[in-house]
Amino acid sequence: MALINPHINFNGNTEEAFNFYKSVFGGEFAKIIRFKELASPEFPVSEKEENKIMHIALPIGKSNLLMANDVPEILGKTNENENRSKISISAESKEEADKLFNGLSVGGQIEMPITDSPWGSYFGMFRDKYGIEWMVDFDPNYKGQI
Repeated sequence: MALINPHINFNGNTEEAFNFYKSVFGGEFAKIIRFKELASPEFPVSEKEENKIMHIALPIGKSNLLMANDVPEILGKTNENENRSKISISAESKEEADKLFNGLSVGGQIEMPITDSPWGSYFGMFRDKYGIEWMVDFDPNYKGQI
């Protein structure tokens, strides 16, 4: 079956954001490619952007990747206040849900505090300090099927 992995565009602070995400989720980066590694006569890279991230991947759990890149200035800025969709995390326990919610929301804006929801799960929603929107959910009745 196909996997769905979120990919986020940043305005030059991908590395900072992903070091933050790594501090919460743990693990090691599966891949980091900087623009300078792809520089060629056909793809010139300015000195200002050579160390920016062209691609980064952080494994999360058993089969998920959180991926991102810095948008080159020539392509314009990413609107960090737009609704870029939410990244939904299904935690394996209430404790894990609290750890992820509390860790990722530091410096961000809580949209819905994590608590027992009317639909039976433990749920919370926020925008992190990088403008990325997250939902954290633990459903004690979820057994891996949708």
